[in-house]
Amino acid sequence: LEPLAAASSLPRAPRRCARFHGLCRSNVQEQTRRQVAVLNATAQELFSLYLKCQGEPFSSESDKLCNPAGIFFPAFRVNRTSERKEVMVAMYKLFAFLNASLGNITRDQEELNPMAKELLERLHNTTKTTRGLISNLTCLLCKNYNIFQVDVRYGDSSKGKSAFKKKQQGCQVLRKYVQVIGQAARVLLPHLSPS
Repeated sequence: LEPLAAASSLPRAPRRCARFHGLCRSNVQEQTRRQVAVLNATAQELFSLYLKCQGEPFSSESDKLCNPAGIFFPAFRVNRTSERKEVMVAMYKLFAFLNASLGNITRDQEELNPMAKELLERLHNTTKTTRGLISNLTCLLCKNYNIFQVDVRYGDSSKGKSAFKKKQQGCQVLRKYVQVIGQAARVLLPHLSPS
């Protein structure tokens, strides 16, 4: 994941959004709620399985090795009282970043732990859910706010790093994900409640 410009909403694009209106399902809000709930419910298990599959020293020194303080992760400065539009944009940035990070982590694990079938399956399933969520958030942003595109800043690529550094970057991202997804669920779900 190559570093990009800082994240911010791009100008409204009514023409581009018009194409999405027909693609948004009537239950897009409920589907989005369910996807966030699934990601929230499975995040800790994914992180624990990831640590187990990395072996030592990750299994015993996860607090030290997986401390996410030194990595980029999208700022999540919204809360339940934030405007719905602001929440949706923040969610899009978070899950677009996560989707790209999961791609890096999955690629690295396919190389480093090709026999870790359960981990690879969970990474693939989490990625599928995240992609569906991004699609639904795109729909909601277009339909409700005419925002077709959101500029997202991504973290660093793990390509060219040592096996240890790849494992460490993966555990740092997943640790931060566990910390942020619960907050994201608490903030987003009330904004998606039926009016």
